[in-house]
Order: sequence, then C-alpha cells, then structure tokens
Amino acid sequence: MKIKLGPADFAEKEMRGYEVGKRSLCVARINGRYKGLDDWCNHAGCLLSGGRLEGNMVVCPCHEVGFDMDTGKNETSPGVCDDQPTVQVEVANGELVVELPDKDV
Repeated sequence: MKIKLGPADFAEKEMRGYEVGKRSLCVARINGRYKGLDDWCNHAGCLLSGGRLEGNMVVCPCHEVGFDMDTGKNETSPGVCDDQPTVQVEVANGELVVELPDKDV
C-alpha cells in the first residue's frame, strides 16, 4: 500500500521520523535523494531520527550504532545488533510516498 508522508521539503542532510501504521520510519535527504529505514533501532529501541547523519549512514543517538541508509546494514557494530529494514521513498507531486505491506498499515 502506498502511503503519503508529507511534503518533500527537507533540507540536505535533514532527517524526520514518521509514524505509519504499525511502523516508525526515519527518512533522510542525502545528496538530493530521499532514503528511509525503520526508525526504532533494533539494538535498544532508540529513535534513529534523533541521531545524526555521517555520509550515507545514520548513527543511533543511544549507542552510536551506524546503519547504511540504502541497505540498512549495520556498518559499525556487526554482531551487536541486526541490520535495519529499509523502505523505498519516492517523490510524487511534491509529496514523499512509501510503499508498505498491507500487514504494516
């Protein structure tokens, strides 16, 4: 199911968190592209959208675990926690749109 998140008006390197059905998503604009992954860090449940971006990686504010925004791969602490699920973020008519499985909405 396609879900509109809101306007595609992020500044470069800006992140925002969204509650979408049963999921929390962290969306960032990096090099002009919008990227998204699950907002709840699977290590300690902290919100990644409250962290910081380092290149293409979001760093968790609680324990400094870094996840690649394209793949969700745990880049800094393999073995400490799993990779993060990612979502495709599109821009349609100036709005951010994600597609989620019906079970998550």
